Amino acid sequence: MSVKYQAVQWNRQKRIYDFVLVSGVALYLIAFGAVTEILFPLVTEEILLMRAFGTAAFLLLHIILCIGPLCRLNPKFLPLLYNRRHAGVTCGLLALVHTVLVVATYHAGGDTNPILSIFVSSPLTHSVAGMPFQPFGFFALVILFLLAATSHDFWLANLSAPVWKALHMAVYLAYALLVLHVTFGALQAEASPVYATATAIGFVTVLALHLVAARKEKILDLEIQSPALDGFIEACAVADIPENRARIVCVSGERVAIFKYAGKISAVSNVCQHQNGPLGEGKMVDGCITCPWHGYQYVAETGVSPPPFAEKVPTFNVRVQNGRVFVHPKPNLAGTKAEPALIEK
Repeated sequence: MSVKYQAVQWNRQKRIYDFVLVSGVALYLIAFGAVTEILFPLVTEEILLMRAFGTAAFLLLHIILCIGPLCRLNPKFLPLLYNRRHAGVTCGLLALVHTVLVVATYHAGGDTNPILSIFVSSPLTHSVAGMPFQPFGFFALVILFLLAATSHDFWLANLSAPVWKALHMAVYLAYALLVLHVTFGALQAEASPVYATATAIGFVTVLALHLVAARKEKILDLEIQSPALDGFIEACAVADIPENRARIVCVSGERVAIFKYAGKISAVSNVCQHQNGPLGEGKMVDGCITCPWHGYQYVAETGVSPPPFAEKVPTFNVRVQNGRVFVHPKPNLAGTKAEPALIEK
C-alpha cells in the first residue's frame, strides 16, 4: 500500500508471479509454433503467429476467469488473485498483437480503411459458416483494452470501487464475444475436432467453477431469522469465531464480518473499499482488520483505515450475552465508531 501513486515496486511475490506469467506465455508460443510446424509444415508465418497469439490470449482469459471462483472455493488460490491485473494486461497485449497481425494480413493494402474493412469484408448471410465473426473479436479487444487501461489503482480511486468493479465485470462480455468470434471463425474452418473440443472444455470449466462457487456463496447469504433483542439480531456464538478472525453473517441483506480479538467483538461491512474484497475472510494484523486480497486495513471499532490512509467501511453495533453475539441490522455511517462488545469471561 502507498499513500500516493508511484512507480510499481516489485516485491519478491510480484517478481515470481510475473516471471511465471511471462515464462508460461513464452513457452506456450514456442510450443504452439513447434507443434504447428510439425503438423502443418506448409503454414505461413503470418498464420502461425496469428493463431499462436490469438489462442494464447483466449487461453489466458480462461485462466483469469477461473481465478475468482477458485479463490472462493479454496483460499490457497488467493496469491493468484493479488496480481491478476498483470495477467489481464498481458491478455490484452496478446489480443492486440493477434489483431494487428490479422489487420495487416487481411485488411491492409486495399482501398478500404483497415478498421472499416473488418465490418464490411464479410457481409451477413443466411449460413452459419458465413456469419461475420471478426466484429465480435474487434469489440472484445476494445473491452480488454479498456480494462487494461483502467487497471491501475488511480482509476479505482477516482471512479470509486462500485463503478470500477461494474466496469471490470465487462470481462464476461468480452469472453462471450470471443467465444462467438472463435465459434463462427476458426471452428468453421477447422475439420479437426481439437479446437472445438478445447473451446467446449474451456467454456464448461469456466461455467462450472462459477456455478459451484455461487452455490457455496449462497450459503453466506442466508438471512438470519432469529428473534430480535431490542432491535439486535442473534448472529452466532462467540465460540464460533476464531481468535483474530471473523464470522460472516447476512443481516438485512448485507454481509457483516464479526471479528473476535483481544477479548472483544466488533462488526463491520464485509466489503473492502479497495476492490470489494471479503474483509471477513481476512484477519487482524497489528490490531487492524486486514483484507485478504490486497492488504487494505481498517480499525475494527471505527471502520477507518489507519493514518495516513482514508478508506472507511460501515460499522455495526454489537452485543454479547450468554456467549452469543447480537448485531443491530442497521449499519452505522462509514467511519462511525461502534463500541466493541466485551467477551464475557
